[in-house]
Amino acid sequence: MPKHSPLVLALTASLAFAVAAPDADAQRRAAARAPAGPTACGDYFAFANKDWLAANPVPEAGALSALGELRARALEQQRELLSTSMNAPQGNVQKLLGDFWASGLDEAAVEADGANPIAPLLDRINGIRRAKDIPPAIAALHQVGIPVLFNFSADLDLADLDRHIGYFAQGGTGLPDPAYYTREDADSRALLGLYNNYVRSILALTGTAEADLEAESQLVIDLETRIARASRPIADLRDPRRNYALVPTADLGKSYKRLQLGDFLAAQGVSDDSVSIANPELFATLDGLVGSLKPAQWKTYLRFQVGDAMAPYLSKGFRDAAFGFRGQVLRGEAAQPPREQLVLHAINSAAGQMVAREYVGRYLPEANRSRAETIAGEVRDAMLRAVERAAWMDDATRAEALAKLRALKIEVGAPVRDIDYTVQPMGRGSFGGNMLIASTWQRREEMKRIGRGNAQRRWPLQPQEPALAYDAAHNRLLVSAAVLQAPVLDLSRDGAAHYGSFGALVAHELSHAVDGKGRHVAADGSIRDWWTPVADAAWTDRLNALSAQYGGYDYPGIAGRKLNGSLTREENAADLAAVEIAWDAFAQAQPEASKEGREAFFAAWASLWSEQLSPAVAEQRAGTALQAPGQWRTNGPLANLPAFSEVYGCKAGNAMFRKDEERIGIWR
Repeated sequence: MPKHSPLVLALTASLAFAVAAPDADAQRRAAARAPAGPTACGDYFAFANKDWLAANPVPEAGALSALGELRARALEQQRELLSTSMNAPQGNVQKLLGDFWASGLDEAAVEADGANPIAPLLDRINGIRRAKDIPPAIAALHQVGIPVLFNFSADLDLADLDRHIGYFAQGGTGLPDPAYYTREDADSRALLGLYNNYVRSILALTGTAEADLEAESQLVIDLETRIARASRPIADLRDPRRNYALVPTADLGKSYKRLQLGDFLAAQGVSDDSVSIANPELFATLDGLVGSLKPAQWKTYLRFQVGDAMAPYLSKGFRDAAFGFRGQVLRGEAAQPPREQLVLHAINSAAGQMVAREYVGRYLPEANRSRAETIAGEVRDAMLRAVERAAWMDDATRAEALAKLRALKIEVGAPVRDIDYTVQPMGRGSFGGNMLIASTWQRREEMKRIGRGNAQRRWPLQPQEPALAYDAAHNRLLVSAAVLQAPVLDLSRDGAAHYGSFGALVAHELSHAVDGKGRHVAADGSIRDWWTPVADAAWTDRLNALSAQYGGYDYPGIAGRKLNGSLTREENAADLAAVEIAWDAFAQAQPEASKEGREAFFAAWASLWSEQLSPAVAEQRAGTALQAPGQWRTNGPLANLPAFSEVYGCKAGNAMFRKDEERIGIWR
């Protein structure tokens, strides 16, 4: 069908009205025959989002959503930022980013560069002659952001959450689960065969002669299988406490002589007095392998690891090999991403903190930051009032919850940073070379975290990614710069709407400070369960009631399927908390708000969750998603909020109306 401009549509509507107006009876008869549209008290999601839903029909594949549009807009802003930095850089950081971006977009230069970016690394590996040469080569690869044999990273010290320590952890294998190397079922054997073919491809690209490919690929598989056998199952790694075991760094040289872990730490710039090694048996095995396997096998393994890690950023042969296995086989992707998308992902991966610095300066107006800080503070005050009146909390639990909320910090836009942006110049001739320069810089800055009381000066998310998050470790709300735009915070809308969208999302996250998730970190930062059995039982009763309520809802787009209320109950509780607390904050801030303003609050909440899912995506989410679909993220909480029915005049018999005894309340 041909598309018309808004002016054409407006003129058409006016013409239709002019023709029909003289025949009032005919107009009434036509209206009587027309199907009724959604109503506020029937299906508020469809009522409030009718224009968006009409403009975004159900896709054949994938999903469409308002928050997805926000994510796409943030990516487009990043592309604009990088293009500006490429064409007219202002300052050293923009010059670095602009050169990085230009080098990635120049496919002809990438092809001409071939494997040149990794040639110095391969030369270093090929220089290995004896067992004692292996650990320095491993350390050098870690320095440039290529973790081989094991992982070493900075993370929170569970005994002191204001400190980062170094964690030695399992890694060094190319398959996502160590079990894939040892299982004997047909699917696992087939996957290992496909992986072997991939190893052959990368080895050929890094210099192995055709006649030696079979033997050398087996050397890689053999070493990775040895690592996998000494590794723990993936399920055992999900509990942070099982990955935490401090050991003195002074003893590492005695315990793991061949691995030279003391020298490894020095090469990474780490001088702390302790690190975590939760699986000493694995590192004892690795230490033994350094002495027992021939240097030739190590050289082959390390060459493959370098080629594998860098393949997406090198010439077409590398990219095609990596996508054929990692993209198609492991991730199920049908096509490689567009060049711009690949380069943007690479830059965010290796130089995301540089992008963040420039993004905040360019796309976060002070008015948005100020408004966000004001509303977030008002929502926290509302949360404090909610805890004070929560009948299901006993006094001991309430006192701890209040202490935690009073100590809670709110950080908007970006973290306070202590980053050194001094980086080797990049230039525009080698994308792969720039990737290594940026990765080396990022690794250097990451290692600086270890042993310093600066944990709260960093964020676990990037400011250029739209996000609000409650950081349980440091009892703080993090609000990224990118999220402070429509539909979350649109300063062109009625001020009441800011509470229904941004304020509600703040309330959703703040509720996690004192709910079933936040109960495990106390106000003083200690890791302990501060809930009493009384509070636990009362909370469980409310979650069970929500499970039953949501379990009665039809899953949109799937005939005969009900929502899994048990799977989504924690997030349903947070959504209910969102509207309860945000409404209280709004009512306190604007006690004389008009009916239009109060309606704007609810419309803003609904606008967050507008979405259309293809049948396949709906089916997949129905069984795995921890959040309810958009229709019920909108309607479920509002049907439990008396203020909604009061504003819209909903009555018994309306789908959005619940009797008082049927309504579930947590914080009102």
